Amino acid sequence: MIPEGIHWHRTAPPPPACARVESDLTADVVIVGAGLTGLRTAITLAEAGVDTTVLDAEKIGFGSSGRSGGQCNPIWRATPDDLCNKFGAAQAERLIRTTLTSADDLFDDIRRYDVACEAEQNGWIQAAHTRNAADGLKRLHEAWAGAGADITINSKAKTHAAVGSNAYDFSLHHAKGGFVQPMALTRGYASAAQAAGARLYEEAPAQLIEQKGSKWRIQTPNGSIAADTVILTTNAYTDDLWPGLRQTMLPMYSISIATASLTPEQRATVLPGRKTISDTRLAIYYARYDADHRLIFGCVGSNDSARTLGGVGRLLNGLHTVFPQLKDIKIECSWAGRIGVTQDMMPRMFEPAPGVLAGVGFSGRGIAMTSVMGRSLARKVLGGHNDDLPFPVSTIKPIPFHAVSSRMVPLMAPSMSMKDKAGVIWDCVKPSSSEKEI
Repeated sequence: MIPEGIHWHRTAPPPPACARVESDLTADVVIVGAGLTGLRTAITLAEAGVDTTVLDAEKIGFGSSGRSGGQCNPIWRATPDDLCNKFGAAQAERLIRTTLTSADDLFDDIRRYDVACEAEQNGWIQAAHTRNAADGLKRLHEAWAGAGADITINSKAKTHAAVGSNAYDFSLHHAKGGFVQPMALTRGYASAAQAAGARLYEEAPAQLIEQKGSKWRIQTPNGSIAADTVILTTNAYTDDLWPGLRQTMLPMYSISIATASLTPEQRATVLPGRKTISDTRLAIYYARYDADHRLIFGCVGSNDSARTLGGVGRLLNGLHTVFPQLKDIKIECSWAGRIGVTQDMMPRMFEPAPGVLAGVGFSGRGIAMTSVMGRSLARKVLGGHNDDLPFPVSTIKPIPFHAVSSRMVPLMAPSMSMKDKAGVIWDCVKPSSSEKEI
């Protein structure tokens, strides 16, 4: 039996000391959610002299920020033209420009705040698991490379060499991609926020938000915080504190395993350049190393346990499919975390009432884009105009039939896996459109 346990929690540096709310407090801004988004928002606000308080219902980094794969994948699934059609040319241009610098901005932040988070910017391989998927990646490459992204095509031979696997015959290489230890990054941001003057409180669940005169008041079990502005950054762990916010996302699940440290001989044949990889499956496979040469391998799960509905079995099957040379390697632990997924796989920046903001829905692009969102939320509080922000600011619009869709989420991972298998089988039997190596 593979033990359950969040690998990042056991290898991250110690967290900064945080207080608990035990009285009634005041602040200029109160941020609900002490993950990457909330903490990056707090850093910018505190550096600008804003009296900033951050609350979390659990410990710092309890949610997605301490459970993700830690991969910095710095482009959207949508093309620039898709973004223009959705948001309009001016808004899309701001988002595209910010997207192109998002990875460098993240790694610059890590250096600026001296965050010890095992950061490596070695590139990201986006691998096609079928010929149809390869065609889609070719279109994505053409679109984003045309917009200025540093993306190149890997041929069959280059893909095999870069991945250390014959499971994929085509891939894109995103030079700006990389990875971090996500809990270490979160704790590092927490320390940076404190150093700038922000106050951080753990185990302080926000139970009620209400307007009292010109202030917003957040009630916790043992005290309250009154502030001019409230920012909600709870993402996939959002509850019903603000009506409708939870219903703007579906809670998908990422499940992962950590292997034992690979030997030098194994590392020479598995992601030898220490790049990250993710593929085009619906139940996506992804992998990267940690600082001690363990391979972190993940896919889509069904709930907060990696074991549910055969989750660990899918992980092991995926690991052995992509890296058969690791079929006998020891697995040290498995874990799961939620991902806030929107209908169009794009984040949302909401302003549901004057003095209330929210930034959620990163849909698997959180390592790079939570920092973008955090800086954007802070800029908005500091007086930035909506027309200067990379994300459009909107009112809350719940996903139709959200309750029904949420109940179906546990079945989505095995269903997507079945569709992926069918796609691979069809890819093997259908006639190839070209005799050339892709």
